[in-house]
Formats: sequence, C-alpha cells, structure tokens
Amino acid sequence: MLRIAATIASCSGLAAAFAASDTDVHQADVAASPVILRIATVGDSRGDPKGHDLSGADRRWVQNTAVVARMLDEISTDHAQVLVFNGDMVMGYTHDAAQLDREYAYWRGLVAPLMERGTYVLPVPGNHEMQMPMPQPNGKSEKLAQPELADAWRANMGDLILDTSRWQRLVGSAPTAWDLANAPMPGRDGISTSQLQLSYSLDAGIVHIAVINTDPVGHDGAAPVEWLRRDFAAARARGAKRFLVFGHKMAFAYEFSKKQVNDETGLDARLAERDAFWDLIEAYGASYFCGHEHIYHASQPRAAQGGKAWQVIVGSGGSPFAAKPGLAEHPTDRLYAWAEISVHADGMADVVVHGFDERFGPTQIVDKWQIP
Repeated sequence: MLRIAATIASCSGLAAAFAASDTDVHQADVAASPVILRIATVGDSRGDPKGHDLSGADRRWVQNTAVVARMLDEISTDHAQVLVFNGDMVMGYTHDAAQLDREYAYWRGLVAPLMERGTYVLPVPGNHEMQMPMPQPNGKSEKLAQPELADAWRANMGDLILDTSRWQRLVGSAPTAWDLANAPMPGRDGISTSQLQLSYSLDAGIVHIAVINTDPVGHDGAAPVEWLRRDFAAARARGAKRFLVFGHKMAFAYEFSKKQVNDETGLDARLAERDAFWDLIEAYGASYFCGHEHIYHASQPRAAQGGKAWQVIVGSGGSPFAAKPGLAEHPTDRLYAWAEISVHADGMADVVVHGFDERFGPTQIVDKWQIP
C-alpha cells in the first residue's frame, strides 16, 4: 500500500504531500492494470445563512458557490466519470417548500454543466436534506428526519437516481444490477418509511456502488446494515471485486483538535449498529466515503486490531470549516478538498485527494494511497 507523508491511522504530517502537484502524482502513478472507472467524491457545500462571509447571492441560495464551481471545474478537467456528492448540498431546515426547492434548483444549476461535460452526478442524502430541528418537551430542539423532506428529495433528485441511458453515455457502459426497488424495507434496520431513491446500489463493471441514507425517519444516525449485508452478498455473487459505500454521516468521528470540542455525531450515536456496519465494511474490503464533519480526514479505524478498511471524510466541499481559525492542528484541517478513486481492472483502487486552502491558492495533492 502506498501513502504519501501520512500514517495509516491519521492524516497529520501531510505538508510534503501538499507540496506535490497534480501532474507529479499522475506521472508517478504506475498502474498494474488499466483504470476502468474514475469516481470523484465530496460533500457539504451548503452555506451558513448566519455566516458573515457569504455574498448577497450566496446568502439567498445558502451555497458556497465559489468553492463548488472551482471543484466542479477541476473534477471535469480530471475526467472523472462519476461525482458522488455526499449530502448537505442544501441548507434546508425549513418548512418553506418554495425556499427548499430554490436551494435544490440552485445546486442543480451548479452541477448541470458537469453533467454536460461528461461526469454523471450521483447524489447522497444528508441530514440537511432529511432532517428538521424539532422542538422537544425539554424546551430544546432535536434534528429529526421528516417524511415530507424525503419526498422533497425525491422530487428534486429522483431523476438522477438513476437515468440509466445518461449514465451509459457519460460513464461508457450501462449500470447493471440496478433496481429501484432494491432499498431498505420498512420493518428492518429501524426503517419505518420508504427508502426508494434514498438508499440504493448498482454495479459499474466489477465495482459495486452502494449509497446509504444515514438519517431514515425514526432512526436517525444509522446505516441499513441488514440491507447492505444482502446487497453485498448478491454483488459478490455477481463477481464484484471493489465495494464502495457512500453516505453522509461518518462512522467514526475525527477528533481534530485538543483545543476545540467536536460536537458533530455520526453513526457513533448508535454504537452497536455502527460496529455491525463496520464489521460488514471490513468483511468485504469495502471503503466508506462520507461527509458531515466539514473537514478532510482519512483513516483505517480498526488498524490497531488489524482492520484494513478505510473511512474517508470529505465533508470539505464549501460548508464552514469544522476547525475554527487558529485551532486547526493538521495541515489538512482547513482545506477545501475532494477525493478521486480510480479503480483498475484487477480491482485495485488508487485514491488521490486534491485540495486548496481558504485563500483559494493553487490546488495540490493532499494525500494518496492504494487499496489492494
């Protein structure tokens, strides 16, 4: 396994890697077999309506347009065939359906040119798409998934999940094993409402792609483990060699600073279910790409126990950084960053993470490694 200037367990000490250029890494990339699929992934582009750094237009659309536009342009230039966007593309948290639709429409307008230039955009629901702060008897509020927000997601994103003819045109081959009805069913995995177009999967050759909704109604902060177990088994029986899972909430939180409390919880809110999810990820040699924390961090959470599966947090798509100014302890903690996964015909995958700083300096290679 190759990883530049980083330990397996953390992403500290990446200054040397950050100095490498995109060209350097691509030239140094020696493939044992040809690349058959290139996927880019990032999440969390929504802005903060209370933020002081939003322009007037971005305050209306609640989007970090400058960051998203630059990332999309560079993803297109790198010829990714698919962009998986890991949720929180809108601010949401509103009962105003017209405002929510406007936010979705603006984001769709941003990604539309990418689709026209050859990259299929595959969306993942995030908590800002699924949840609403709801008042509780103790006078506080709790963020809880709402059925009408799932319906709003389907209305605004459903055409992307999945336009098979467009996928074939942009990716170069038809998706296989695609079945809209293959979704977690009510009565299992804590599911109480339809998950159609919220959790779904497909094959792209030997690559199995699974998207999970980590905030189902009534069971927020969870992965559909039972569904994934059946889904993975069927994919392996079909000959899948590389398993990639995309969700919004991280399975393992990244504690990025000793000086700042990290108040974002992910799947660790339900530890037994989180551990069962990670057991499955390890068993299939899968990799999990997620967001929610507005930061980049890659780790092998069970490395100390011999685990080899990767969690890659790329919640660094433009939302306010998790690490406050002056409190970032690692060079990558305040970068706008995205990952690119290149899968080879033999199933090996190269992961390259690109990023640029908050001053919009040159894009650099942040990190790179191979997954056998």
